[in-house]
Amino acid sequence: MLTPREQFLTGPDELQRLVQEHSQYSQRLESLTQKRYLTDDEKLEEVRLKKLKLRLKDQMQNLEQHFHRQSA
Repeated sequence: MLTPREQFLTGPDELQRLVQEHSQYSQRLESLTQKRYLTDDEKLEEVRLKKLKLRLKDQMQNLEQHFHRQSA
């Protein structure tokens, strides 16, 4: 039996897309943080990736809240 969160994470295609995109940004951000020094472009990319990840996290939370309201 799946928990509501597990059902949600395996459900809507939109959520799966957001999770995958968030993971890609996390991986790229991780590769940047492994470097000792960042170029100016890499610093900008790091800030951009952090903002994109936050935006995606907000979207995933909104979808999750919508899912819980529908299942209640």
